[in-house]
Amino acid sequence: MPSPARRLRLIYAVIFIDVVAGAAIGPIMPEYVRGLRQPQLWLSVGTGIFLGIQLFAAPLLGKLSDGYGRRPILVLSAVGTLLATLLLLPVRTALYFVNRASDGLTNGMYATVRSAITDLSPPDQVFKNLGLEGAIISFGFVLGPMCSGLLLTFYRIPEGHQATYVAGFAVALAALNIGLSLLLRETHAQRTGVTPAALRAAVREALNLPTIWRRLRAKERAHPGLLRLVITQALFTLSIGYYFYFVPFASLSALRMDARAISYFFMAFGAASVVINYLFYTYVADRLNQRRAIFWLAALGVPVLAAYGLVGASRVGLYVIVAFDCLTLSLVQGLIEGLLAQRTSDQDRGEIFGLNQAVQGFASLAGTLMFGALSVVDLRLPWAWFALCLAGVAWLVRGAR
Repeated sequence: MPSPARRLRLIYAVIFIDVVAGAAIGPIMPEYVRGLRQPQLWLSVGTGIFLGIQLFAAPLLGKLSDGYGRRPILVLSAVGTLLATLLLLPVRTALYFVNRASDGLTNGMYATVRSAITDLSPPDQVFKNLGLEGAIISFGFVLGPMCSGLLLTFYRIPEGHQATYVAGFAVALAALNIGLSLLLRETHAQRTGVTPAALRAAVREALNLPTIWRRLRAKERAHPGLLRLVITQALFTLSIGYYFYFVPFASLSALRMDARAISYFFMAFGAASVVINYLFYTYVADRLNQRRAIFWLAALGVPVLAAYGLVGASRVGLYVIVAFDCLTLSLVQGLIEGLLAQRTSDQDRGEIFGLNQAVQGFASLAGTLMFGALSVVDLRLPWAWFALCLAGVAWLVRGAR
């Protein structure tokens, strides 16, 4: 049996490739809605579909992983991602929306991923290991577009064919991830199965926010402080909606960045993010009061988000802002997830992470509708929304005992 450290590395590799494959297609997404009026709105609709599907996918996959194990869910998700990415090879608007729906279904696996990481982590390593997961996701988010930019530059792909080549690259990565997922060993020993009735109930409940809230309140009795952390993460999810908004903002605002320029920007973002996240979660996070750290990082991140909206046409200013981003709000996610993981048990870890991801799905969907509507009025307005939500994170954490 491979050691827990080796199994964690394989899980991290699966996460990394999945995120890179998903992020690589980001710069080409405007191509699929180029002929539509208000393309930024339609990009937001696609994002809303992607996130909205996770409202039922995350709790469902979390429940299945508790009953049948983490490995089958991760393999199934990898296959689903490959099929969804294949839909992007023809540059068709209709297939773009189908891709967003099908990819959203398999992206619900991240509740299972976090459960698997927590399964393998000693209590004193949970913050570090989930923090590294956050660093890997951040790095993958920016390495994907970077790889797209290098592909387009090295092979000098003409503009009309760029989307097809990048989609093909993402398909290759998705296929690789199937192989890695098959190498995974099971991390969850207590498998009891799930009845069809329980699965149907999970799907119905996943689409009912009051029911999700009642289930979380029930978990709160066993894990005090859980609800406040879920709400805190929901506000943080609203604030980082700019990850999905950045591509339409950069391409349609005064910055006028094309796919190559966007890719190069993410290259710099990724390099800084991975180094800072790795150093922070390896050497600093365990030694801090995590709640206090979240407060200060969120509070300092508020003016950073506001600055994005005021950057105008200055690409130099954009690079300066992203440096402060990496030092502040980009470090918050892993801290919240670490506190959340401490409020789970072996019996309900997948369920709690699934419920939490469903709440974050509601938050992401609501946030996408909000920034999509605001962008129609003025492309700078969504940044004020993101900053306001991050201020809410700082306020909520400060009030926690």
